[in-house]
Amino acid sequence: MRGLRDTVKAHAHRRWRLGWLACMALLAACTSALKPGAPPKEDPLMVARHLWLGTAGAQRKDVAARDWIRCAVAAYRASDTDDAARQAEAQSIADGCTHELLGYLLDQEPGAWRPHTIRVLDVPVRVVFRDLPQSLDDGPVALARADEVTVPTVMGQRYTSPGYGVPLVGWQAPCHDRPICRLDPPDGITRALTAWVEPGDDGMAQLVVTGTRKHPAITVGQRSVPLATDFSAAYAALFDRSHINRAAVWSLIGGRELAQRQGLYLLEDYDPAKTPVIMVHGLGRSPMIWAKLTNLIDGSPELRSRYQIWHIVYPTNTPVLLDRLYVQRMMDQAWHILDPDGTAPAHRDMVLIGHSMGGVISRLLVSNSNDVVWNAVFDIPPEQLHGAREDIATLESVVRFQAYPGVTRAFFLAAPHLGSPYVDSFVGWIAQRVIHAHTPELDALLRVVAENRAHENPALAQDYERYGLSSISTLRATQPVSRAAQSLMPVPGVRYYTFAGHLPGTHPPGDGFVPLASATIPGAVSTTVVKDGHQLYLNDEVLQKIADILRQP
Repeated sequence: MRGLRDTVKAHAHRRWRLGWLACMALLAACTSALKPGAPPKEDPLMVARHLWLGTAGAQRKDVAARDWIRCAVAAYRASDTDDAARQAEAQSIADGCTHELLGYLLDQEPGAWRPHTIRVLDVPVRVVFRDLPQSLDDGPVALARADEVTVPTVMGQRYTSPGYGVPLVGWQAPCHDRPICRLDPPDGITRALTAWVEPGDDGMAQLVVTGTRKHPAITVGQRSVPLATDFSAAYAALFDRSHINRAAVWSLIGGRELAQRQGLYLLEDYDPAKTPVIMVHGLGRSPMIWAKLTNLIDGSPELRSRYQIWHIVYPTNTPVLLDRLYVQRMMDQAWHILDPDGTAPAHRDMVLIGHSMGGVISRLLVSNSNDVVWNAVFDIPPEQLHGAREDIATLESVVRFQAYPGVTRAFFLAAPHLGSPYVDSFVGWIAQRVIHAHTPELDALLRVVAENRAHENPALAQDYERYGLSSISTLRATQPVSRAAQSLMPVPGVRYYTFAGHLPGTHPPGDGFVPLASATIPGAVSTTVVKDGHQLYLNDEVLQKIADILRQP
C-alpha cells in the first residue's frame, strides 16, 4: 500500500537475496554433513539448511514459499540448543526464510491483515497477532517489511537492533470512535513490529507478528532471545505519508488545512511510566522538522525506554500568546484523556522542546504571567472592564496564565525570546501584510477593546493600528505585549537549556533571523552556540547535546 510497500527500493530485495545465498553457499561448501538428495530428518538444522539452499533453484514462487515455511519451522526448532554456533546459524536461516516468505505472502495479500490461515500449496501457515500495540488491536493492519521502507535523509541514520525475526512496519488508519483517537496522527498510526515463524501447539506453522515495544524478546526452549527491531522505519513510513509541511506554509496566509490538523499527537502508545518529550515547531513549520531528533531518541534503546515523543501541531499565523493558550489546551485535552486523575508519573515529569517561535511558546508555558502582560494591555483589572463576561474571560485566558504543572525541563532552540529585528526588515514588512489571523479569541479581544478605549494602552493601540495582530507582528521586540512577555522567565524548578546559531558576518550576531542576545537568555543550565543558521533542529551537535542531557537523571 502507498507509504509502505510503495517505498520499496527497486533492487533492495534482489541484493538482499543474493547476499544470503552467497553466505549460505559458502556455509554449505564448508559443511560435509550436507549431501544431495532428501534432507536428513533427525537434525532440524540440516533440514533447514537443505530447504533454504534448495529454494534458490525453485522455478515456481509458490514451491519456494512452501519450503520457506518448512525451513523457518525447522530452523526455529534448531535454535533450541546450547551450542552458540548452531544457535547463530539456525537464527540466520530462520530469518532468511521468514524474510523471503513475508515478501511472497505480502505480494499475494497486499491489503490489511487480520489473524487468519494462509495455504501455500499443501502447507498451511497460521497468521498470529501477539502483543500488538494497543493502538492496532481493533482492526486490520497493513504490513510491510521494514527494509522496504526508505528512511529519508532528513531523518539521519537508520537505527536497527539485531535479533530474531524480521522487522516490519504496521499501519492503520486513525480511529474515530474513542477519545484516544484524538491523539492519533491524522495520517495514520505506524508502529514497529517484528515477525517470525514457529511451530504451533498443533504442529501447524505460525507466522507470529508482535509489537516490538511490548514484546522485545521471545523464548526459544529455555533461552530468552531478543527480537530484531527497526524503529526508524515506522516513523519513516509516517513521514512518507504526511503532507503537513505544505499545510503549515499555507496556514500563514489563511489556509485552513493546518487548523484542521492542529492538536497533540502520540507517536507511540501512551506509557504512564515514561517521560513525555513534547516538541513544538516554529513559524510556518510542522512537526516534520523534528524527524531527526525523533529518530535519534527512538533509535537509542536507553532513551526509548525512558521517553515517549509527542508532537504539537498549531497554526502559526496567530499571536504568540494565543499560540501558548492553544498548546496549553492541547496538553490539557491529552491529559484529560490519558490520565484524568493526574496520578501517572508521566504527568509529573514532562520535557518541552521548542524551535524558534515554538521555543518562545515553550518558555511562556513554564512561566507565570501574574499581571505583567495584562498591565501592558489595560490600566484597570478585569473586573472593572465593560463588556461580555465571556469575552473578558477569554482575554484573561490569553494574557494571564500559570506555569504548566509537571514540566520539569525545557529546551529552547533558536528562540527569539527578545524578539527579532528582522521582522522590521523589508521581508518582515511584506510578511506582516500577507500573514493574517482571525480567531474567536481575537474577535473577543477586539470587542473588549472597543468597549474600553479609555483604558487601553495607547502604545498598544498605535502598534495594532500600524502592524496588525499576527504571529509576525508579535515577534517585534518593541511590541508592548511582546515586550512585557519577554520579561517572563521559567519558574523555579524548571531546568532549561538554550541553543543558538551564529553565522559569521551577521549583524547583529546571530543565525540570520534570531540574534544571539535574543536566543541566549539568562538562567539556563547551559547555553550552546553553534556555527550554523536558524535550522538548529538539523544540527548534529545540537541534537547530540539534547540526547546527552536527556540521558542524565
